[in-house]
Parts: sequence; C-alpha cells; structure tokens
Amino acid sequence: MGLWDKITGELIDIVQWLDDTNDTLVFRFERYGNEIKYNAKLVVREGQMAAFINEGQLADVFKPGTYTLDTRNLPVLATLKGWKYGFESPFKAEVYFCSTRQFTNLKWGTPGPCTMRDPEFGVVRVTAFGLYSIKIKDPATFIREIVGTDGNFTTEQIEDNLRGKIGTRIKEVMPDAGIPIIDLEGKVIQLGETLKGRIAPAFEAFGLDLTEVQIQDIGLPDEVERAIDKAGAMRAIGNMQTYTQYETANSINDAANNPGGLAAAGVGLGMGLGMGSQMAGAMGGMFTGQSQPGSGGVSVAPPPLPPQMQIFVAVNGQQTGPFDLIVFQQMVKAGQVGLDTLVWKQGMASWTAAGQVAELTSLFGAPPSVPPTV
Repeated sequence: MGLWDKITGELIDIVQWLDDTNDTLVFRFERYGNEIKYNAKLVVREGQMAAFINEGQLADVFKPGTYTLDTRNLPVLATLKGWKYGFESPFKAEVYFCSTRQFTNLKWGTPGPCTMRDPEFGVVRVTAFGLYSIKIKDPATFIREIVGTDGNFTTEQIEDNLRGKIGTRIKEVMPDAGIPIIDLEGKVIQLGETLKGRIAPAFEAFGLDLTEVQIQDIGLPDEVERAIDKAGAMRAIGNMQTYTQYETANSINDAANNPGGLAAAGVGLGMGLGMGSQMAGAMGGMFTGQSQPGSGGVSVAPPPLPPQMQIFVAVNGQQTGPFDLIVFQQMVKAGQVGLDTLVWKQGMASWTAAGQVAELTSLFGAPPSVPPTV
C-alpha cells in the first residue's frame, strides 16, 4: 500500500459496507494497519450485522444502526490489554460485516440413489434434488466456526458442505417417511418440511438459519416409471375389446381419407378383431361357470347371451365395421357419425341414414328445440 493510501486511510472515520454482490456472506472492512480511529462512525445497514474484533478477540456484535466507536459502547474493551497509548489512540481492530439477508436458489441433490422398500414395487432406488435458502443467524458463531480470518467469504465457499449435509440426510428421511414411491411427487412439500427439521440443528451449529428446503423432483428408475405408465394406461383402457373396436374404427376413418389407406386399415381391422376375440375367449372361460377337466365338480352353464347388434358404417363411400352399439355411440360422440351417415345392420333391406334407424336415433340425443315464431 502506498503513502497516499496510508494518508487517506487515516482520514477515513466512517466504517461501512455497501454490498454490490449477491453471494457475499462476510466482508472484512479494510483499513491501513487495521487502525480504526477512536470515535469513528460505524454504519450498519438493514440486512447486515457487524462483528468488532480487537486484537483477535470478539468485542461486540452490532445490529443495524449508526454507532460511535468508543469504550462506552464497547465495555468489553475495558478488560482487553494493549491500551498503552491511551483511549484516544486508534483501535487496532477489525470489523467483519455479515449479510443477514436470505441467500436463495442454492442447489442440492442426493450424492447417489437411496434405497427404499415399497409395498408395490419392492426395493427401489430413488434420487432427489432441489433448492434451499440460508441466512446468517449468529455472526459470532459463523465467524468463529467457518469464516476465520477470510476477508471476503462467499456462498460458494460453503455450498459444497451444506449441499452434502442435505443430500445425505434426505437419504434417511425418504425411507423413514413411509410414503409409497408412486405418491412421492405429491408429497414434496411434506418431505421438504421434514428435511428442514432434521437438518436445521446442523446449520445452527455453524451460526446459520436454514430457512427453506424445496424438493423439485424425485427420480425413479426407468423400469419403475414404465411400470407406472403401463398400469395407468390399462386402467384408462378398461374394456379391452371395446377399446380395440373403437381404435379400429378410428384407424378406418383416417385411412379412408388417404389413398390406399383402406388396405392398411383392413390389416389393422383383422389384427384388432383377432386380438379382441382371443382376449374375449380367454377371459370368457373364466366366467362361464363350466367345470374344468379334473376339477371333480359339476355345474350347468348359463344360456348364451343374445347377440349384440352389429352395425356397418359407410365412410367416404367405403364399407366399415361391423361395430357394436358401444363403439357406435363413441363414434357419434367423436363426430365421426352423423344423422345422415349411411348405416346397415342385419334385417335392413338397404343402406339407410342413421337418423332414420329406430334403434340408433336415441344415440344422437334430443333434437334442438324449434325456435318460437315471431
């Protein structure tokens, strides 16, 4: 430091910190030779606290406000040695400003998958990541335990340590929570609060307050996610035979609008109806009530169900179907069949508009009311 810096430093009698960063936790006020004038003004702004350290010992911590540095507001200094030049001499001291605002959007993640026992999927390896927020709660403890003599301490210097504490502890919290893995995504707020309660004491030991823990995503193995998707799809499908017929009707309708499409649709129709017949046959045997060979029981099979109405539909001049009433109604709701669409069923002499077939008119709903005459 040059002579001019030394002279101007001795003329400065206002000790303050204007923070223009977004990641500085602690800043040491720089003075030439650590000499702070007696009766100097200490300005501590909102969102700050200042730790006054004399000859390596913590003398006092100042909250937001303006202070005159003398022995009247620093009673601890009366017991410190080294005042051979009298109380009017400069303080051989340091001031560490601590930012007490919240530091948000700090990231954490599990260092590796944690193992959970799930009643539906068995043993599953799960990962998680999210954000957390901190603020300095006890400047004296934070300086003693973490900062030391570092003159410019940032969040980057402690993030790895804090991230590790959260990531490791959640590997204990998630299995202990007893939440099925399929429900974890809906319980992230609960998990975050539980995690915060578990880790907060470890942060307080550093003089920090853990203000928030967010869990943004739960990572499941690919095979578990595929199993969940398949289970949801099967529940949504419901009746497989009806679903197959409906999908076949859609494919025929789309194919009729494309050159050569009906040929491909015919293949799909054959496959769809074949699959539906096989599944219906396989499942039907379970509920016929007939005795199986070797069962030793005798029972009477119920009479066969009456045949369902089968309807053929004309699409762009091409015959499609047959479809049962359930699939036909779905086609009506989807707008694929209208009152003027030509249909044919067993017993009809010719193709007729759907709106003129007695068995089908109820599927189109009530006709609009006639507007009143003026």
